[in-house]
Amino acid sequence: MITVPAFVLMTAFLAGLRRACKGKGLPWQTEGLLLPARLRALLRAMKDKAIHLDSIGATQVLGRALAGLAVPGDVILLTGSLGAGKTTLARAFVGEIAGVEEVPSPTYTLVQAYIARAGFDVLHADLYRVEDTSELIELGLEDAAQAGVLIIEWPDRLDDHLSENRLEIRLDFEGADGQEHRRIARLAAHGSWGERLARIHV
Repeated sequence: MITVPAFVLMTAFLAGLRRACKGKGLPWQTEGLLLPARLRALLRAMKDKAIHLDSIGATQVLGRALAGLAVPGDVILLTGSLGAGKTTLARAFVGEIAGVEEVPSPTYTLVQAYIARAGFDVLHADLYRVEDTSELIELGLEDAAQAGVLIIEWPDRLDDHLSENRLEIRLDFEGADGQEHRRIARLAAHGSWGERLARIHV
């Protein structure tokens, strides 16, 4: 007889409820009633992931892997210090999801728009030079987040996260002297990204 751990059954049950809620997730009060404290802590841990990136190529592989999982309504937020690989990851993501080779940095234009292979809009934004949040209204990020996919560098300029289905990625330097190419990507999944996190491999 095959036994299934209780937390696996509960996780599947909650996933079904979330789908019934059209991907918006359950109110935290509901999850709190259904799950004991230790199980809630386990599920929270399952929504975080650290990936070690030993090269620029590994960062690009991560970007392409994310592109294969992204769906309309997703927002990917990239943070980290200058030169840590945010643009490298974003370019690989856009190149894969939109099937393009040239992916210019939107540092000065703020936003570059693409059409995904599947037909929905893809926006690559770099908000590093945004000084007044009123500028963000003209960019149309909120509207785009409803029906397309956004990948945003320097998202701390935003007033909100635009979508419940978001993946926050922080890229940091990890290598010692002589290993400056090494990075670590810390992923935090929200909404439906929580169920996709385990499928991200580099």
